[in-house]
Amino acid sequence: MARARDKRKIPVVLVSGFLGAGKTTLLNHLLRHNRGIRIGVVVNDFGSVNIDSMMVAGQVDSMVSLGNGCLCCAVDVADMDAMFDALAGTESSIDVIVVEASGLAEPRNLIRLVLASENPRIVYGGLVGVVDAVEFVATRAAHPELDNHLGLADLVVVNKVDRVSGEDLRGVIETVRDITGETPILETTHGRIDAELLFDVPDRRPDRAGARQLSFDEMLYEDDDHASHLHSGYTTTLFESDEPMDPRRLVDALENPAGDIYRMKGFVDFDVEGYRGKYVLNTVGRHIRFEAGRWEHDEPRRTRIVLIGTDIDFDYAEVRLLDCVRRRGDVVDRSAMLPVHRYTPQKE
Repeated sequence: MARARDKRKIPVVLVSGFLGAGKTTLLNHLLRHNRGIRIGVVVNDFGSVNIDSMMVAGQVDSMVSLGNGCLCCAVDVADMDAMFDALAGTESSIDVIVVEASGLAEPRNLIRLVLASENPRIVYGGLVGVVDAVEFVATRAAHPELDNHLGLADLVVVNKVDRVSGEDLRGVIETVRDITGETPILETTHGRIDAELLFDVPDRRPDRAGARQLSFDEMLYEDDDHASHLHSGYTTTLFESDEPMDPRRLVDALENPAGDIYRMKGFVDFDVEGYRGKYVLNTVGRHIRFEAGRWEHDEPRRTRIVLIGTDIDFDYAEVRLLDCVRRRGDVVDRSAMLPVHRYTPQKE
């Protein structure tokens, strides 16, 4: 079956932030350094997107096809679902859609638009809030709604950290932390954020049968070059369990992660009556998504979760996840899966 016609879920990641925060810089960085991830982009103004750097192959109306497999659409809110349909159904077989929220709508409205999309391949992939470390205090004073916007974010990117003093940066981080609670905060310059912290890297090697996604442990340990590229500034840990997980306790741990964990990805075995298949876990910041799947014939039924972030307390993270392993004598019925269902897209 062709990729364009398969039933892969395409995550839609929203990027929000006030004018000048660095959203477009971040977007251009993702497009230039995407490691083969095919990105569909929804923007409302091509003028600020560095089209020249994206190897334009041709232009038709408001849609720009790019030589590297990306596709950009310039739209307004009313056109959003139509653009999702165009991107999700295109022969370019994109892997992810990024929406730059500037000028389109409030983040809350954008989230509702994605969740309300009638396209069965679209799934909400989280909100990334971009903050200008230099202008944060002034922007917050001029736009009090900034606090509400940041409160919706699943991952906060504090940009331009090279342009403020250490003391001022600490003040910005502390204020953002007061606003967002335990939402992970990523400090960066020039909008540089690794695409793999937001998106899956598809495995398109010709020796692999069928389309599949690399698991994070494969991404981490398969080749040294990639490991040094992605993880020079991050810490990682791998959790494994041959015993099934307790659904309620695991969701609670995912909703309240230890330290600044930017990404989690892996496979979970719940082994609950009626739900004995493999559950694929993806998180971006505090955004959680499960997808119900099946174990391959020769695949071990084992929970494997990779955590990527900074300042991860490895011991605490391991204790939290170990506490989610089912204990002998635990009674786990079908109702225990209700917390998981909150984060699992409904089947078509």
